[in-house]
Amino acid sequence: MSDSLFAHIAEDLAAMRRYARSLCADASRADDVVQDALLKAIEKRTSFDAQRSRRSWLLAIVHNVFVSGLRRQQAEAQRDQRFAESLIERMQVEPEQRGRLAEVARSFAALPEAQREVLHLVAVEGLSYQQAAEVLGVPIGTVMSRLSRARAAMRTLDTPERCASLRIVGGGRHDD
Repeated sequence: MSDSLFAHIAEDLAAMRRYARSLCADASRADDVVQDALLKAIEKRTSFDAQRSRRSWLLAIVHNVFVSGLRRQQAEAQRDQRFAESLIERMQVEPEQRGRLAEVARSFAALPEAQREVLHLVAVEGLSYQQAAEVLGVPIGTVMSRLSRARAAMRTLDTPERCASLRIVGGGRHDD
């Protein structure tokens, strides 16, 4: 059954890509969805009903992979929001700074985990690059790269008037 199912899958691949691109509106993301859908199809090949259209079955898998990705993104955004709120609740902040701090906390929470952990260790805990590398079990160059990307992402928030009211912690290089 799986041989006949996948013998002509190339015929359906173009339709899968078109559908994924219309859902994602981003070619790279669409390719990821198609790849994930193909893996799911291989895993679930025994559930394929030969009376059903192969193309319809594959397009349904593309749809389900896309929707699952959206749900995952929404859950991550909610998690990031709750994390940002918990950071702000623990701080004594002037009311006029609360909105800005909330924005910074949301941006910090939205960083990829690897960047967030390095930024926290260096900028909040005050560890040197070498110490952070030891904590994470990665080379110091990896720490420097992740920290650079994290700071660049956080800087996109900053305008001159905003920078004047916030102190940047850990901006210098720590090699010890």
